[in-house]
Amino acid sequence: MKAAPFDYIRAESTVQALSLLNEHGIDAKLIAGGQSLVPMMAMRLARPGVLVDINRLVELKILSHSNELVTTGAGVRQRTLEDTPVLDASLPLMRKALRWVGHAQTRNRGTVGGSLVHADPSAELPLAALVLGATMRIQSQGEGERSVNAQDFFLGPMFTAVSETECLMDIQWPVWQGPRIAAAFEETAIRHGDFAMASAACQLQVDARGVVTRASFGLGGVDGAPLAFPALAQTLCGQRMTPELAQDLAHTAAKESNPGSDIHGTAEYRRHLAGVLLARVLQQAAKDAAQEARQVTS
Repeated sequence: MKAAPFDYIRAESTVQALSLLNEHGIDAKLIAGGQSLVPMMAMRLARPGVLVDINRLVELKILSHSNELVTTGAGVRQRTLEDTPVLDASLPLMRKALRWVGHAQTRNRGTVGGSLVHADPSAELPLAALVLGATMRIQSQGEGERSVNAQDFFLGPMFTAVSETECLMDIQWPVWQGPRIAAAFEETAIRHGDFAMASAACQLQVDARGVVTRASFGLGGVDGAPLAFPALAQTLCGQRMTPELAQDLAHTAAKESNPGSDIHGTAEYRRHLAGVLLARVLQQAAKDAAQEARQVTS
């Protein structure tokens, strides 16, 4: 199929882009990387009357980092983050998640903001944003600027807190402080590069004895939006990770998910898969963090 007819406007400023959104409302769509929107238009699942190209807006391409925060403009290419080694230490989970996003060609064009606003429940970056507690800065012509944290940003499948007259400007990613921090990300898909049937993400920190002092983890692809489990993560603090503990936490978390069934797997299978993946990332992150602890003390 081909996309339905539409008008194309290349915005030269944020002011112009927001003005066009305000003018056309629900009939307008922003495009930067197009890795999610263009296929939907080709299948006529999306039929914008006006396509607003925001690729030239330099304010959407900022990338800054400090000891406390990494800020990525919504228009930053995913490949740019892959090619920024300093993020290995400041955002280890983000770097782990990026390796699973589509194919190299997808990440060359795909933007961070595009993935978040598209909000596919199986996508990797929304899960990473939720687990890390990222904050999204959103702007509109009429209402000005506001910030939304990740837990309030993802509202359902392909549905976020960004309204039809708003633009996601940038994302602020908190940087965990201190040593012995590790992350892990795993997913299962029918083919490499496909959206995940289920995915799991974890970032944690241990002390010099290998005892968990901070943890955050979540699941993707098994509900209408990515899931995080802060209360469960808190119970992990003060304990050493064991296979039994990881499996118990993962089983409890997976029971809270609500996956659907399709030709690739039943809801029961996806829930079981989510538990297996989460137990795996919990153990892997704890192992990597403890390994750093042993290296520091040796």
